[in-house]
Amino acid sequence: MSATLLMDDAVAQATAIRDGTTSAAALLEATLDAIAARDPVLNCYTDLRVDAARGEAAAIDAALARGEDPGPLTGVPVAVKNLFDIAGLPTRAGSKVLGALGLPPPTRDATALARLRGAGAVLVGALNMDEFAYGFSTENAHVGPTRNPADPQRIAGGSSGGSAAAVAAGLAAITLGSDTNGSIRVPASLCGIWGLKPTYGRLSRAGAWPFVASFDHVGPFARSVRDLALAYELMQGGDPRDPACTGRVDPVGDLDAQAPGLRIGVLGGWFADRADGQAGAAVERAAAMLAEGGTRHDVTLPMAEAARSAAFCITGAEGGALHLPILRTHADLYDPAVRDRLLAGTMLPASVVHHAQRVRRAFAAQVSAVFEEFDLLLAPATPVSAPPIGDATIILDGVEVSARANLGLYAQPISFVGLPVIAAPVPGAALPLGVQLIAPPWAEARLFAAARRLERAFQ
Repeated sequence: MSATLLMDDAVAQATAIRDGTTSAAALLEATLDAIAARDPVLNCYTDLRVDAARGEAAAIDAALARGEDPGPLTGVPVAVKNLFDIAGLPTRAGSKVLGALGLPPPTRDATALARLRGAGAVLVGALNMDEFAYGFSTENAHVGPTRNPADPQRIAGGSSGGSAAAVAAGLAAITLGSDTNGSIRVPASLCGIWGLKPTYGRLSRAGAWPFVASFDHVGPFARSVRDLALAYELMQGGDPRDPACTGRVDPVGDLDAQAPGLRIGVLGGWFADRADGQAGAAVERAAAMLAEGGTRHDVTLPMAEAARSAAFCITGAEGGALHLPILRTHADLYDPAVRDRLLAGTMLPASVVHHAQRVRRAFAAQVSAVFEEFDLLLAPATPVSAPPIGDATIILDGVEVSARANLGLYAQPISFVGLPVIAAPVPGAALPLGVQLIAPPWAEARLFAAARRLERAFQ
């Protein structure tokens, strides 16, 4: 098997298995060898399913030998953030708490994972994350930090840091993460890969440990746009286990079709004031590529800062309420930084949360009005590139602020109103950086067409 196949995308890997260039078993063994070589430093995986994965790969090779088609992800190694249920494996959610509660291992996979496996994917294991998804760095207090493949002295971002770093390092072709306030977009940006936060209600979250039910999304990471689109299409569809999942299914379409000129709105104000020069330059590079044949204008969302503040309030209140019964009996097992923020959330007055919801409705109306003039909005995914591991603060606009709280400051207002976003890597900086491509609700196909245009331009 070619050594480069590990860094190829999932479509190329599945094609190589189908045409006999390699086998599912051989690709899995190469992946396991790469994990053994790199993961002791990167710390992406918390659980490996070596024997089970070998059995799945062997079954796929046997099916191919019988002339059967296991699906579009035939033999492709995938992995999931460890808050996704995996049948027979304890769900961790980045914590010690769930194990202490004596919860039995799930008997079925999370819906999103089941749909990937149903398309022929081989599940390698589960991946590191911030405890209960409450963070942007994946510096997990229990199992240690996930390190950035571009520079192992730096964070991978979070809370889905293990998922992003595994894809960037070639330790899985496609991974799944969750995004409440930026937990897919932040690590995708800092690791230099593609990540999708879909429209709220688009993909089922059933079997993914919750954080803030009114903000939670699940989505894929990938090394190519076609992989991202394939994973997204495979995971679409209704699910009675997630009441928020609408079941709406929309095809992505031909990614390479000639797209009409786009009306691009580059978000300024809140989305530019604190970004460093490299983050701003990444946005300008992407805007120049996307606006060819269309238009590009600066635009502001005056309520963005208020929306971010309101998102913080609702996050604390919903997250705190979810965890309060467990905090009463097992508070000592939490990461203190997570525990204290959850406890603070339980003490927010109802009037604060009520006002935050009013801000949410007003901001959603403001965003909807902007999309009457623009096809896509463009913003930084993160204000800076990956900070060093252990750095508690970053400098934004000359002010020292908390890294854990502020790496997602550009992502939070967008997930606050459930918009679909692709985090797109933009080459050119010393360390990876990405931008957010933002579309109106249910317009993922538009996002993928724009992402493919960027991908071609930067190749």
